[in-house]
Amino acid sequence: QVQLVESGGGLVQAGGSLRLSCAASGSIFSINAMGWYRQAPGKQRELVAAITSGGSTNYEDSVKGRFTISRANAKTTVYLQMNSLKPEDTAIYYCNADLLDSYFRNVPNVWGQGTQVTVSS
Repeated sequence: QVQLVESGGGLVQAGGSLRLSCAASGSIFSINAMGWYRQAPGKQRELVAAITSGGSTNYEDSVKGRFTISRANAKTTVYLQMNSLKPEDTAIYYCNADLLDSYFRNVPNVWGQGTQVTVSS
């Protein structure tokens, strides 16, 4: 079994910062891409930022220049540093991973449980 556990969400005022963490554990051989998605009430889940095993990143347009995604701990942990937060960033943030398990099976779209980020105006 593979598990993604997020932490770091909370309530912050507009202009503030938060750092989200997501740690992968279980029968993992390697992790390919990891990413952060978010879902606001009444809206579809959207990709916020993603990072490959080689370190290539991409960001949703509205967060470029404000959010930074990074990986650590033998690439099993992914972070999302969120600066200059806006009320429209309020959402549940989900960690996502595509990986190979210890049996070398491709396991796409593993999701964490989500962490709430609320930005007050």
